[in-house]
Parts: sequence; C-alpha cells; structure tokens
Amino acid sequence: MEDTRHIKISDYNYPLPDERIAKFPLPARDQSKLLVYRHGEVSESVFTSLPDYIEPGELMIFNNTKVIQARLHFRKETGALIEIFCLEPVQPNDYALNFQQTSHSAWLCMIGNLKKWKEGPLHREMTVKGKPLTLTATRGECHGTSHWIDFTWNNPEVTFADILEMFGELPIPPYLNRETQESDKETYQTVYSKIKGSVAAPTAGLHFTQRVLDALQKKGADLEEVTLHVGAGTFKPVKSEEIEGHEMHTEYISVSRQTIEKLMAHGGRAVAVGTTSVRTLESLYYIGATISLNPDASQEELHVSQWQPYDTHPSLTVTEALQHISDYMNRHQIDALHTSTQIIIAPGYDYKIVKKMITNFHQPQSTLLLLVSAFVKGDWHTIYDYALAHDFRFLSYGDSSLLMP
Repeated sequence: MEDTRHIKISDYNYPLPDERIAKFPLPARDQSKLLVYRHGEVSESVFTSLPDYIEPGELMIFNNTKVIQARLHFRKETGALIEIFCLEPVQPNDYALNFQQTSHSAWLCMIGNLKKWKEGPLHREMTVKGKPLTLTATRGECHGTSHWIDFTWNNPEVTFADILEMFGELPIPPYLNRETQESDKETYQTVYSKIKGSVAAPTAGLHFTQRVLDALQKKGADLEEVTLHVGAGTFKPVKSEEIEGHEMHTEYISVSRQTIEKLMAHGGRAVAVGTTSVRTLESLYYIGATISLNPDASQEELHVSQWQPYDTHPSLTVTEALQHISDYMNRHQIDALHTSTQIIIAPGYDYKIVKKMITNFHQPQSTLLLLVSAFVKGDWHTIYDYALAHDFRFLSYGDSSLLMP
C-alpha cells in the first residue's frame, strides 16, 4: 500500500508531440486504429475488428453518460466576457432533478475571467422555445477552484436543461487548443449516450458505431450499461511529486439492478469500455464491502473514497460483494444505485471485475495512465512505445487499444 501512495508521477511520463494529439476525429468513427495488447504481445488492427477479440457470452459494460453543453457566456456592461463552466449540480444535487428546474438551479462552477467579475449578478437576455427570458447568475462562496453559482430565470415554462441546450457550449478538452465547433456536438458524444451529466466524453466509446455494436451482439456478446458522469477533474493534472498528494475528483455513478444481476450471472467478470466504466465497475466491489459492514447505509454513505481499496482488505469474493448490493437494492426497493466514487486505480491495485479493457491513449503523468499501468502490471511502456512508433493518434479524438493482460 505504501508503495502505491509513494508512486512518483514523473515515472509515468513520455514524449507526446502536439502533432500526435488528434484535434478532430476520423470521418468514420470505427475506422480508427486498434492496438491489441494480449499477454504482453502487441499487434495492430482496425476498430471494426473488435468483435474478433470478444468471446461469445462475454459481458461488455458501456458508460451511457451524455456530455452537456456546460459552458455559459455572459457579457458584463463593461464588455468583459465571463465564462461559467457548470461542473456539478448542488441544488438540487441530483442531475435529472436539476435539469428539470423551472426558475432556479445552483451549480459548482469554474469561472473564466474571474478577476473581471468583482461583484453583482450577471444577466443574459435569451429566447428559448420562442419565449424571451433573462438568465441571471449570482456568485456564491468559493469551494477550492470552484464557486457556487445560483442561476435564476423568469420563465417557468423553460427548464435549466432547455437553457443549456440552447445557449450552452460543449466543453471539448482543453488540450485540443481550439474552439468548439458545430461538428463536436455530434462527434464528442457516443452513439449510445443517454443520461445527461458529463462535462467530458467517455472517449473509448467514441469509436463505436451501430455497425460495431450489431457485430458484437451477433458474436454473442452481452452488452450492458452503467452511468458515470465525467467531471472536469478528469483533466486535472497531477501536480504533487507523489500520487499521495493528488486529490481525486468525485464522480457520480448510477448502476441498475439489471446490470448487477448481469454481472452476477457472469461471475463478476466484465469487459470495460473506457476508464469511466472501469472506475464504476471496480467501485462496485467496495460498495458491496461497505454494505456488508453497514447494511443500513444511505446511498451517499456508499461513496468509495480515494484510498479505500488500499486501506481496507475485504475478504469477500466479487460475487458476494455484488450479492450484498443486490440484497440492498431489494431491501430499499430501488431499481438503480445512485452514489459516487473517488477511487484512484494505480500500480498496486488488485483488479476485481474488469478482465479486458478498451481505452484510448492518455496524457503523460495522468491518473488514467496509472490506471492502465495497474491493469497491464506495469507494462504500459510496451503499449505506448508501439503506439508512438506506429503513428497512432492520441487522446480524446485519437485511436484506441484493447488490453488483455
């Protein structure tokens, strides 16, 4: 455990020239390159061949979160442009309820050009669904690098979701170094996105087309979904020398009763599409362990803390942990588990549920690179050296890999 806390992030660096970062996706999503890592050997294919590597009956888990148009722009009377980036709903703190609000909604937000917003509310006149309204943003207390922002508007026929849909801007990753374009509204969503709440796409899913999904089902794969709303913290660089000093961001997850039952039927083994699905699935084991010790815990109390996997050593099997979740859902008569996770997966972590992983190529010195390294038992250099030498495209709009340690 101590070894994991004292991992030096500088050991997870590699040269990534700007020209290797894909600024736009390929015209056909499923024509991206696929690096296949199997038992230490690396080969190269195309994403449409993914079903060739999936066994009949394998369970694949996708993250069905949808990226919201989370950036709102206001212009002060002085002419200064203020950007408000909605990160996380706080009043109400449930995403679905917050989007349905018709007069007031509060979020934790990052603020661009904060120094120009000294005091007083900001106003923006807009027309939504043919109805004129004034959207007002009032700044509240500071929470670390975020601020509490109260949004109010004077038309009860318009929801906050309507306002974001009409006047929000899609938040593409900062490392693309470009403005959001109209095409991003489609290309920066997975074809199976459903549940609004992310401020960044679960990018491994961007390669899937209906053609690939149909081919997987034809092969006999069992396709299931979870929801993890990706926060802006996913881009937060590790600034501490050792990872012990890095605070992971909290992300909100939702897992249905059906998915838990499917996982149990598959012996607690799954193929994870993307690191967000990985974090959700691996968190389930620790949620089950918490329930085993505290059967009456609230869903908020089932939160998985950053170091929980390293500080606790449950003796439960994966199936037992999932059974505890199933029993909990039955007792509380809930069809979906709603809680949150701060899990950090780094070398020294023992994977419980994920047996294969589909993922993109991640930034140097990032927590996502640590997660991959933990999965391939430290052999990440083999994968990344190959990708760099063979013209793979990197980061959100880049190519992908299938990891089978």
